[in-house]
Amino acid sequence: MHGILAALLLGSGLVNPMAAAAPDGFAAGTTGGVGGATVVVDTTDELLTAIDTVGPLVIQVSGTIAITSKQGVRPNKTIVGLGSNATITGGGFDFYKSYNVIVRNLTFVDAEDDAINVGQQSHHIWIDHNTFVRPVDGSIDIVRGADYVTVSWNHFAGTDKSMLIGHSDGASGTDVGHLKVTIHHNWFDGSRQRHPRVRFGEPVHVYNNYFDGNELYGIASTMNGGVVAEANHFANVPYPCFSTGGYADSGPGRLVQRSNVFTSSGACQAGGTVVEPSTYYSYTLDPASSVPSLVSAGAGAGRI
Repeated sequence: MHGILAALLLGSGLVNPMAAAAPDGFAAGTTGGVGGATVVVDTTDELLTAIDTVGPLVIQVSGTIAITSKQGVRPNKTIVGLGSNATITGGGFDFYKSYNVIVRNLTFVDAEDDAINVGQQSHHIWIDHNTFVRPVDGSIDIVRGADYVTVSWNHFAGTDKSMLIGHSDGASGTDVGHLKVTIHHNWFDGSRQRHPRVRFGEPVHVYNNYFDGNELYGIASTMNGGVVAEANHFANVPYPCFSTGGYADSGPGRLVQRSNVFTSSGACQAGGTVVEPSTYYSYTLDPASSVPSLVSAGAGAGRI
């Protein structure tokens, strides 16, 4: 093991005192494989058999497992890495009309497509304390009518397309009224774009994230998407937010921003009104000034 992956795992035995034992935000109530058996997998065949098993199951991943493309995950699963170096390499997980799934404490390396794709009306998915390295396409896509997803305490390490919510400008028929996502305490570490890029979803709640040296932009709300961005810390981000002016070929969205800190960064484009996340759940904000130290110490695999 060498290079960026070695650096990510070095010292990753830290315990994060802020790590939640259960999902919050829109994925609150997700139980994963609770009530099912627990299996330990350390080969490709064992992992693929486990995620394709019908019924609840807790799947503990040991060591490095190579898979190809995006592999389907059935409902009612917890997929969790053992220790600090459980790694999925070469491929990722796909959710197609799946639900009640937890993915935690894994490092995804060199996925040949998306590392995690939440699609086709999948719901109640918790993606927590994972690390993403060099996916060919997205780290996490939440698309095609998916709903009630929380993405928390993940480390996006130099990724390009970090997180897409809503796959197409033409998908209003499947996406309007869906794509409710909570994104908190993630470290967007030298990643380039899509933190997230949103179409149609409302509300997408982006809070207490560390935007760290993002080359293209931080958040983009487009196609009448509704984003609430609060108490995030943007450092060296030339374009923290796009919204009312649209982005690329996509039409304008709405974005409410409050209590964010901008260090050596541009202005956040904001405007319009958005349904408040507190309509759906309660939450407590950490001060944006403390986010860099808090998130860089606690986000990613090996920190639960």
